[in-house]
Amino acid sequence: MFSGPTMDHTYNTLFETFQVNGEDLKFYNCRNLSPEKYDRLPYSIRVLLESAVRNCDEFHVTKKDVETILDWNDIQLKETEISFKPSRVILQDFTGVPAVVDFAAMRDAVKRLGGDPMKVNPICPADLVVDHSIQVDFSGRSDSLKKNQDLEFERNKERFKFLKWGASTLRNMIIVPPGSGIVHQVNLEYLARVVFTKDGVCFPDSVVGTDSHTTMINGLGIVGWGVGGIEAEAVMLGQTISMVLPQVIGYKISGKIGPYATSTDIVLTITKHLRSVGVVGKFVEFFGPGVEELSVADRATISNMCPEYGATVGFFALDRIGVDYLRQTNRDPERIAVIEAYLKAAGLFRNYSNDCEDPVYSQVVELDLETVVSSVSGPKRPQDRVPVNKMKGDFAECLTNKVGFKGFGLPSDKLNTQVPFIYDNKEYVLRHGSTVIAAITSCTNTSNPSVMLGAGLLAKKAVEAGLSVNPYVKTSLSPGSGVVTYYLEESGVVPALNQLGFGIVGYGCMTCIGNSGPLPDVIVEAIEKGDLVCCSVLSGNRNFEGRVHPNTRANYLASPLLVVAYALAGRVDIDFKTEPLGYNPEGKPIFLADIWPLRSEIHEVERKHVIPAMFQEVYEKIQKGNHQWNSLEVVESDLYPWEASSTYIQKPPFFDDMTKEIPPVKPIVNAKVLLMLGDSVTTDHISPAGSISRTSPAARFLQLKGVVPRDFNSYGARRGNDAIMTRGTFANVRLVNKLVSNPGPKTLHIPSGKVMDVFDAAEAYKADNIPLIVIAGKDYGCGSSRDWAAKGPHLLVSLHFRDFFLFYFLF
Repeated sequence: MFSGPTMDHTYNTLFETFQVNGEDLKFYNCRNLSPEKYDRLPYSIRVLLESAVRNCDEFHVTKKDVETILDWNDIQLKETEISFKPSRVILQDFTGVPAVVDFAAMRDAVKRLGGDPMKVNPICPADLVVDHSIQVDFSGRSDSLKKNQDLEFERNKERFKFLKWGASTLRNMIIVPPGSGIVHQVNLEYLARVVFTKDGVCFPDSVVGTDSHTTMINGLGIVGWGVGGIEAEAVMLGQTISMVLPQVIGYKISGKIGPYATSTDIVLTITKHLRSVGVVGKFVEFFGPGVEELSVADRATISNMCPEYGATVGFFALDRIGVDYLRQTNRDPERIAVIEAYLKAAGLFRNYSNDCEDPVYSQVVELDLETVVSSVSGPKRPQDRVPVNKMKGDFAECLTNKVGFKGFGLPSDKLNTQVPFIYDNKEYVLRHGSTVIAAITSCTNTSNPSVMLGAGLLAKKAVEAGLSVNPYVKTSLSPGSGVVTYYLEESGVVPALNQLGFGIVGYGCMTCIGNSGPLPDVIVEAIEKGDLVCCSVLSGNRNFEGRVHPNTRANYLASPLLVVAYALAGRVDIDFKTEPLGYNPEGKPIFLADIWPLRSEIHEVERKHVIPAMFQEVYEKIQKGNHQWNSLEVVESDLYPWEASSTYIQKPPFFDDMTKEIPPVKPIVNAKVLLMLGDSVTTDHISPAGSISRTSPAARFLQLKGVVPRDFNSYGARRGNDAIMTRGTFANVRLVNKLVSNPGPKTLHIPSGKVMDVFDAAEAYKADNIPLIVIAGKDYGCGSSRDWAAKGPHLLVSLHFRDFFLFYFLF
C-alpha cells in the first residue's frame, strides 16, 4: 500500500499541503494536471485518477494509466485498459475463509522454500465479517436468536476456530466475529474510512470486496465493487486490478419523495429503469438536486442493488449530508474534519444543488422522485418491478403466462386449487399466492432506519387495530447490525414486531442469501400436494427462483413495511385499496391505508431515537465477539496447525510443488474432453455454493469421514476444504453438458462410454494418466463467486497434469 512519495516520484509536482486542526497534511492535487479536464471528469473517475497518480511506479501503474484516465472524456468509448489499486479489501466468510486458507498455505510454502513466513500478510487493510453462516432454523419464538446462534456455532466451529487463528496472526486484517451483523452494513456504519491518512498523506478510501453488493459503500462516497476471491487476494498482496476505463452514466434525480413512498420503492424503480437503459460494465453516478432529499442510508440502499441494475458502481459523491451521517454514526470528530477538508481540497466534495459542479457524463438519464410509487419486484427477478396497486392482476397473469421470468404456465383448471391443512390444531388453507415466508432481511434495507422504523410503526398500528399474522407464515427479522436492535427498542416498536412474529432471529444475511431455514412439514406437503405457487416476501436484493426457498416459486422483493403488510394479508394477490388486511375483534375491516405511517412520522421517530451513542455502544465491542467466540481455543502459531480430520479446513495443494524457478509450459497431448458446455456458464454452474446433494461425490466423501447428512452444511461453508470443493466442481443440477442428454452434474467417460459424476470421470481419466480439457462457450465464468470457479476446475482437471493447459474456449 502507498507509503508516501519518494524524491523521484513521477508526480511530485502535484504534492500540496493543507491544514486541519493545526496539523499539516499532504495530498496529490490531481486538478493541477489539467484543471479543464479534471473539472469535466465524473467524481468516481477522479478517484481512479488519484489512485493512479499516487501509485504510479511505472511497473504496477504507469504514467500512461494516468494520462488515459485524465483523458476519460475522449477515451471512454475505446475500451482502454487501466490499472487500479484499491485502498483496501473487504470479505465475507464464505469467500473470506478460502482467502485466509490461501494465506496460511502461502506461509507454509515460503517456510519450505527457506523464507520468512511472517512476511506473508495482507499489504493493504483487509476486513472480514462473518455473516453468511447463520440461518433461520427457528423463528416466531422468544429464544429464536439464541437457538439459531447456537446452531451456527455447532455447524461452523471448525471454520470459526480457523478464522480466530487468522485474526490473531495476520497483520492488516480485522476479523469481525459472527453475531455482529452483515458485512456491508458494518462497512457502512463502522469500517469505512472515507479518507485514509498514511505518513501524513491523505487519499480517498476505495475498496473491492468478495461480494457483489460491496457497492453499497458507494452511498458514502467510496468507490468500490465486488470481485472474485483470487482478485481480492491479489489486491491484498499488493497487486493492481486490471479494468477497462468505464463509461459513466449520469443519473439525475429531482423532485421530492411522496409521503407514502420508501427508499425501497425508489431503488426498485431505479433498478428497472437502469436495466432498460443498459449499464452493464459501466459506472453510474447520481447527481441533481433530488439527491439532497435522500439520506446516506437511502443512497446506500440504491447503491446496494447496483448488481441488480447491472452497473459496476452506483456512486454518490460525499456532501454535507454524508458528513452529518459520519457524525450520527459516531465517527471521530477530528477524522471527520480531515475527511471534509481533504475532499474539498481535492475536488471530491459535492454540492448537489449547484449544477455548476456537474461533470460531463457519457449519457444522462433522469428520475423525478415524485413519480415513485409503492412497489415490489418479482416473482423471479429484481428488475421486474410491479406497482403495488397492480400486484393482484400481475400475479394472476403470471400464473397463466408461459413458463419464464413472468410466468408459471398453470392450466386454467388448476388456478383455484386449494389445499387444507392442520397447523397447531387449527385448519388453514393454502392456495396460489399464499404468503409462507415474510422476512425483514438484508443489508439493502436493514441499514436504513427509515424503513425499519416504518415497519415497526406499521406493526404497532396493526396490533393496536387488532390484526395478527397466521402462525404458519414463517416471519423473521435479521438486522444487519446491533444498532438496529437499539433504535427499535428505544422507539417502542419491538413488542408489536414480536407479537406479529417478527422477532430477531439473528444478525446476518439469512433469508436474503437463501438461509431461510426449513418450512413446517405440513406446509411443504400442502404446497407439493397442490403444486401451488406459494410466495415469499422479503426485503432483500435477489429473488431468483429457488434462491429463497425451494418451495416458494414466487418471491417478491419489498420494503420492510410491505413485508409486514403481506404477512398480515397472508397472500400477495390482494388489492390493498379495496380489500382489507383483516378485521378487528369488532368485525371492522382494517385497510393498509389505516395503519401506514407517513414518511414525516417515520423521520420524527428516527430523529429522536437514532443517535451516535448507539453506534458507540455497538461498535466499541464489535471485535470482542460473544461468549461462544471467546470460548474458542486456538493455538498461537505463525503457521496454521492443519488437522487431518477436519472436513472444513484443509491445506490446499496449490503451492505443494512450487519452486523458485518458473517451470516451462508444455503442450497438451492426447487430451480428452471432460465437459462440452454452451454459452453463459456462470460461476454458480461451475462451483455452486448451495446445499450438498446426498447423492453427490462430496456427500460420499463426507459420509466416509463420519459426517451425517444433516451436518453436510453447504458448499459455500466448506470452501476451506479443497477435497470437497473439487468434488463440488460442476455439481450444479442445472448444468447443461452436451456430452450427456439430461442437465445435471454428469458427463460421459469417453473410453468406457459410461455416464458418471463429473468428479468420478475425472478420477477415472487420472487413473489412466489421460489429460483433460473443458470446451466452453461465450461468457464462461460470468458471475461474482469466481475464486472456486477457477480453483475447482484447476484441481479437477490438472491436479495430476500440472504441465497442461486447462481450457479451450470455443467462441
